[in-house]
Amino acid sequence: MPVKSRFGLLLFFSLSITTPAWAQMARNPERPAASDQNIEYRLLATSKTSTMEREMNEAAREGFRFEGVMGGETAFGGNECVVIMSRTAPLGTEFEYKLLATNRTSTMQKELQQAGRRGFYVRGKTIFETAFGGREVVVILERSSAADAPLEYKLLATSRTSTMQKELAEAGREGFRFAAMAVAETAFGGREVVVILYRPGTLR
Repeated sequence: MPVKSRFGLLLFFSLSITTPAWAQMARNPERPAASDQNIEYRLLATSKTSTMEREMNEAAREGFRFEGVMGGETAFGGNECVVIMSRTAPLGTEFEYKLLATNRTSTMQKELQQAGRRGFYVRGKTIFETAFGGREVVVILERSSAADAPLEYKLLATSRTSTMQKELAEAGREGFRFAAMAVAETAFGGREVVVILYRPGTLR
């Protein structure tokens, strides 16, 4: 298999497994078993993160909830961010979504902290060519109407696995837990491992 194809498969799997267990289980209200009801899906695709955020929140008001995200080149839209949302029985909880997109770690760290203080938590992450920013890391955050507690985020990015191991160990001693990761070539600093961590925060 060509090197480019092998890297493509690695990137696909690294981005496909980034939704943390705490986002899927600890904070999600229980849903009825899939066999007990029909599930309605909605697919959203756009090259503009502002458009995606608006369309996701419109869908959320109709009872849809985020399921997954992937960035890539579609047949008609070129490089797009593609999101799948689903709707079953009424959840009894309303959700709000926020998208962050940047190729600078300092900017992403700042925006994650701002969102965390408002109770948003990471649900998905991908990398794609946005309409205006070029190749960017895109993070999808979710907040429920159940008044989620604030969170503190830490973003780590490095091209050396030994450095990442050291920084993860230090963050772990500070009480940070894993939220999401990706391995790709970004403007952060070339081909890097990008990891997002979180811990309970305080309102400030």
